[in-house]
Amino acid sequence: MISVRHLKKSFGGNPVLTDVNAEINKGEVISIIGPSGTGKSTFLRCLNLLEQPDSGEIIVDGVNILDPKANVPKLRMKMGMVFQQFNLFPHLTVLENIMLAPCSLLGKKKEEAREQALGLLKTVGLSDKADALPEELSGGQQQRVAIARTLAMEPEIILFDEPTSALDPTMVGEVLSVIRNLAKTGITMMIVTHEMRFAKDVSTRVFYMDEGVIYEDGSPQEIFDSPKQSKTKAFVRRTDMFFYGLQRESFDLYRFNSELEMFALKHFVVEKQLHKLLLVLEEVIEHLIFPNIERAELEVGISAEDGSTEITLQWNEDYGNPLEAEDEEGELPRMIVSKSCESTEFGIEAGKKTLTLQLSNPK
Repeated sequence: MISVRHLKKSFGGNPVLTDVNAEINKGEVISIIGPSGTGKSTFLRCLNLLEQPDSGEIIVDGVNILDPKANVPKLRMKMGMVFQQFNLFPHLTVLENIMLAPCSLLGKKKEEAREQALGLLKTVGLSDKADALPEELSGGQQQRVAIARTLAMEPEIILFDEPTSALDPTMVGEVLSVIRNLAKTGITMMIVTHEMRFAKDVSTRVFYMDEGVIYEDGSPQEIFDSPKQSKTKAFVRRTDMFFYGLQRESFDLYRFNSELEMFALKHFVVEKQLHKLLLVLEEVIEHLIFPNIERAELEVGISAEDGSTEITLQWNEDYGNPLEAEDEEGELPRMIVSKSCESTEFGIEAGKKTLTLQLSNPK
């Protein structure tokens, strides 16, 4: 349905989208998640050319809409968009707001547009608000009208740009309920959202965006339960990350411990957990890793929810799981690590070795 290839967009020389590639298929519900400022809304706005990309291709039903010869208005009509702000015409009633575009752009007769609008108001649960003005509605009700207005144009795909971000928390549920019901109809949707539970429940796919790219793409189960990339993992688990490049020749344990302590204290790690973390890392790095390899990448993730701590070490050198080695010198370090961790996992993918240690939760 839509192919996006090498899409790039900058503002004032600052790159926002650096190389976005995606395939959107008919009937998919794709949630786009990620930190603020990583290009999620810009990506949506580029899809219907509310923002003009700097380069790349957006191919809709076989037509590159960035081609100067493309009939952009016609192609754009295939995409409806629901914004953060409701953008209803304040001087028109709810019914008139919904009827306006079908009459003026699709050439529908007023009676036909009226019947359609009334049906859509029933769909979004606002049949009794047809003659009300926008100012008489709550924020959640206004957003539901905005969704009905978008549906009135009979789009093939709907783009939702953080549709609940301008709402009071008490109103978020009613809008998400409407979107959830729409997802069941089979219409294609892309949703930029910070509502993680909703994204997991409603989506067929999830894009995690970071650094101006789709950093990870997968099913809701893959992204939320078993993310592959460290930044995705940190985001969905609300984890604060500490990164460190380990090099045997130049490694300074005291400096390393000092930097890690500063990070841990900044994120309110309790003293007992910090002591365990420092002990495990010293044993792993000094006595299990460095005797056998020269370089490794370290990540330490601390959950903001429960303070649980995960250690990940990666290397490319030809050395396997240090916790399964049989050398006598490593026997005590392996015992210390084993007793301090809830779980350990070792894997190899494309030649890269990964050791993951989950420390037991602080008491």
